[in-house]
Amino acid sequence: MKPKSKILIIAGSDSSGGAGIQADIKTVTSLGSYAMTAITAVTSQNTTGVISIATIPGKEISKQIEFTSKDIRPDAIKIGMLHSVQVIKSVLKSINKIKVSKIILDPVMVAKGGAKLTDKKTIKLLKSKLIKKVSLVTPNIPEAEILTGKKIKNVSDMIGAANIILNLGINNVLIKGGHLNSKIIYDIFLNKNELSIFRNKKINTKNTHGTGCTLSSAIATYYSCGKTLKKSCEMAIKYVNHAIASGPKYGKGHGPINHLNTINIDKKFR
Repeated sequence: MKPKSKILIIAGSDSSGGAGIQADIKTVTSLGSYAMTAITAVTSQNTTGVISIATIPGKEISKQIEFTSKDIRPDAIKIGMLHSVQVIKSVLKSINKIKVSKIILDPVMVAKGGAKLTDKKTIKLLKSKLIKKVSLVTPNIPEAEILTGKKIKNVSDMIGAANIILNLGINNVLIKGGHLNSKIIYDIFLNKNELSIFRNKKINTKNTHGTGCTLSSAIATYYSCGKTLKKSCEMAIKYVNHAIASGPKYGKGHGPINHLNTINIDKKFR
């Protein structure tokens, strides 16, 4: 099987393998594309939480992005964990140089266990500069609350928050509704021309580690292959739901999902 497209992932590493760069590579590969990486931080974590974050110098992040792209040009970029002003500045400089038009930003600000992964100055720079450079931003509800300064308690609040984020200068927003207390998950896709609400039954499990990373990488993969952004979101949400439903139940905390749910192993390897 030949890869369908090439994705550059700019994100942090997760030592437990459920989120971050590890989840991104698994997702892109499982959906039939080729994954490249620029690592922004190395975290020590497991399903119960994050104990440390080791930062990668901005110059090294830029080198990873630019030197990789000079040789193998990405069809799309997925951006995840950006934990400091210096990291965002390095990423901005490099994406301006390589000029890839399809960019998905997952604004990773809070870990699944509740740990804060960034600070106010970094969020301010993300809102004022980086967000204007990307095709789509995919915050969950806590992240959308940080981006807008508004409390989100229902679907109407989600739509209001999406409109505020749209006014920051981005063309497309997907707010993920998994944190709402309801039996149905509502994901809100909004641009200047349309509003779409994706409705799916909530799967009752604590094993949802890495769902945000996985979703944004899946969107980037489908988008890189020529699907529209709206269709890419719809297909990526289905992929993540299947991955949650078939999760392996590893770990004592928020366990990983099953990125391999798209792959059928050939009989001779069984």
